[in-house]
Amino acid sequence: MKKRSFLSLALYLVILALLFSWIVGTFGNAKDNLSYSQLVQLFKEEQVKEFVVEEQTIELILRKPYNGKDHLRCNLADAESFRTEMQDIFREQSDKGILESYDFRPEAKFSPYSLVLPLMLAGGALLLVWFLMMGKMSSGNPMTNFGKARTVLGIPNGKKVTFDDVAGADEEKQELQEIVDFLRNPGKFKEIGARIPHGLLLVGPPGTGKTLLARAAAGEAGVQFLSISGSDFVEMYVGVGASRVRDLFEQAKKIAPAIIFIDEIDAVGRKRGSGLGGGHDEKEQTLNQLLVEMDGFSGNEGVIVLAATNRPDILDPALLRPGRFDRQIHVGVPDVKGREQILRIHSKNKKLDGSVDLGLVARSTVGFTGADLSNLMNEAAIMAARNNRPVLSMEDLNEAMMKILAGPEKRSRVRQRKDLRETAIHEAGHAVAMYNLPTQDPVLQITIVPRGNSLGATWHVPQDDSFNMTRNQMYEEIVSLLGGRVAEALFLDDISVGASNDIDRASKLARDMVARYGMCDALGTVSYLDGGEVFIGRDYQSTKSYSEKFAGTIDDQVKQLVDKAYEHCARILKQNEDKVFAVTDFLLEHETMTGAQFADCMEGRTIGEAKAVSMFDRPETTEE
Repeated sequence: MKKRSFLSLALYLVILALLFSWIVGTFGNAKDNLSYSQLVQLFKEEQVKEFVVEEQTIELILRKPYNGKDHLRCNLADAESFRTEMQDIFREQSDKGILESYDFRPEAKFSPYSLVLPLMLAGGALLLVWFLMMGKMSSGNPMTNFGKARTVLGIPNGKKVTFDDVAGADEEKQELQEIVDFLRNPGKFKEIGARIPHGLLLVGPPGTGKTLLARAAAGEAGVQFLSISGSDFVEMYVGVGASRVRDLFEQAKKIAPAIIFIDEIDAVGRKRGSGLGGGHDEKEQTLNQLLVEMDGFSGNEGVIVLAATNRPDILDPALLRPGRFDRQIHVGVPDVKGREQILRIHSKNKKLDGSVDLGLVARSTVGFTGADLSNLMNEAAIMAARNNRPVLSMEDLNEAMMKILAGPEKRSRVRQRKDLRETAIHEAGHAVAMYNLPTQDPVLQITIVPRGNSLGATWHVPQDDSFNMTRNQMYEEIVSLLGGRVAEALFLDDISVGASNDIDRASKLARDMVARYGMCDALGTVSYLDGGEVFIGRDYQSTKSYSEKFAGTIDDQVKQLVDKAYEHCARILKQNEDKVFAVTDFLLEHETMTGAQFADCMEGRTIGEAKAVSMFDRPETTEE
């Protein structure tokens, strides 16, 4: 038991003793405010039924209540003097036979310590409650551990993770390998004068494996691993966040060498002065304490901080400087080779059919993260189990991909012929426009079967991992996005709300071309958009980086670009009007058209039989 517990026990015993003394004093010495003359009068009036004299005290039991009481107690100067003074009264009452009925026992004594046993029982019960409370506090009562860091020590589920469990991030693992070597053999680096980095920041989109890399580094180094979320520091009570930061580093120093991993550090590491609370904001106090612990007067020998975020742009500059986070490791979306390696890792515990080609799946999942690929394999396994198949096939992967991208099919939905025709015209407009735009990917499938919130979709396949886009590619993508709206206006003499998503995407792409990427001749090679998310607090103080004159010019240029794309799309569809109606008629009859069938239609050949279509792709979709 700690010293604080002994002090609490001593305080408890003192309170118990004072309580006992008060009870004894209250019950042992309580007197009724009865004067001697009133006492004598009660005897004269023969109101006393019984009385007991105990040294200097007399207790009376009355025949009738006096002042609302039938049991009185008062002081006597001397019991013998009382008897002598009242002998005449007693003599008269003796003649009446009353005195003999009195219970007069001068030797009787009242002992207040008769309350000891109940008090001891009550005290024992209170003592038991106290020990139970202390035990609960020591086992993690939130009120006593409010300022303690809620860390998780070790790898969750007890499963050790190494770099062999991480795929598609070779360069990232190489960066972390140096930290592992430093923890394993620090003398090698100290001899040459190198110091261990204080912190490493893992930056990248969600699902790319930042947390997994941190666990693998701890597993490779064989050191203790303390993980905590950035939001665990934040509380409504002032000072709690800073206290938890101090406790976190104290825990790490006790078990050093150790790795501290802070997930989603942007929850506590946002730029100071960005909130409405100013410098007195609780989050800023927590951040200040984190800055001090990472690079302050106290040393953190053998403690390395790893943190992960997908919003490095909102972190405080003081947190990112060398000496705190010495390195930033960018964890990006894996390439085709990395995707295949990730798929093989996630298929280790799954039974695959001989037809499953993970290389083909990897080539078709452009833009997928590690979490996306894991989800794809899991959904495919669920599909196989639902259909009572013992192994996972390409058909399961295909349906899983369609479900992830657009939701399950809704063939049971009853639709009017008019709605089906509008959807078919819309999707035919997208497909025909894409076919006639050289930079656009080939059409894989067109369907008017509802999935999720869409009434239909046109899928097209990225050919390779392209991480760059030219002005012509972006412009032709706007043209293809407008294909559905243009087809409705030309061939239905009316327009619908089905093109709202397409228009939003086309407008955003046009604004980025004009104001962000400098692709507008009228505005020059100037970026007018910073691309950062503005905080509420900063928004009151910030101003636009361009004048109202340029704001109007930007709006005009965006409209001109979209109008130009609209006219371009209208020319394509007018020149291929027969193809639009041919695709529409086919969709109304069969609901779905494969990429091969669409190519036959566009090239004037007889449309062949439908073949199975593999949707191992994360294509851009145009939805109605």
